[in-house]
Amino acid sequence: MVLESKLRTRASLVTLLLIVLASTPALNQSASTPEARLKALGIELPPAPKPIASYVPVVRTGNLVFLAGQGPLAGGKPTVTGKVGADLTEEEGNKAARATMLILLSVLRSEIGSLDRVTRVVKVGGWVNSAPGFTRQPWVINGASDLLVEIFGEAGRHARTSVAANELPLNIPVEIDMVVEVAPAAAGK
Repeated sequence: MVLESKLRTRASLVTLLLIVLASTPALNQSASTPEARLKALGIELPPAPKPIASYVPVVRTGNLVFLAGQGPLAGGKPTVTGKVGADLTEEEGNKAARATMLILLSVLRSEIGSLDRVTRVVKVGGWVNSAPGFTRQPWVINGASDLLVEIFGEAGRHARTSVAANELPLNIPVEIDMVVEVAPAAAGK
């Protein structure tokens, strides 16, 4: 009887542990796709913007996709402007970096069809329109980097550059570019 009671208690604890582990988002992340994670996070990507100057938004070579620099723009106009450390706080700059990454992901999806084809985020370059003396550019660009890890898990961890700029186009607070590796397209696609 005592042994049977202990076994039932252990079985109940194991069941409880499995329920807790299954409901932990960080652990579930590895079991779902990037597109499913976007949906679970309630994130809808904005429309892919058209270039505002003489460049192409994406260049592919082999399994690498190079995305041109983007900023927080909608319809060719900035959604936020100013220098981080003067006109904007670090937190506001971080949010602008996150919004910019959503635009980059939109451009990427329009090029490759589905974010589920991404096998690795390779490199992110981030420029921060910085006030004199502002030196926390890495924490601003974390807004973009953290989002990539939320969506792609370990495959979203990347090499990165984050630097200050004394000016950026249209007075945007951040500009970010990215390189990703994608799985080859299926035959006929």
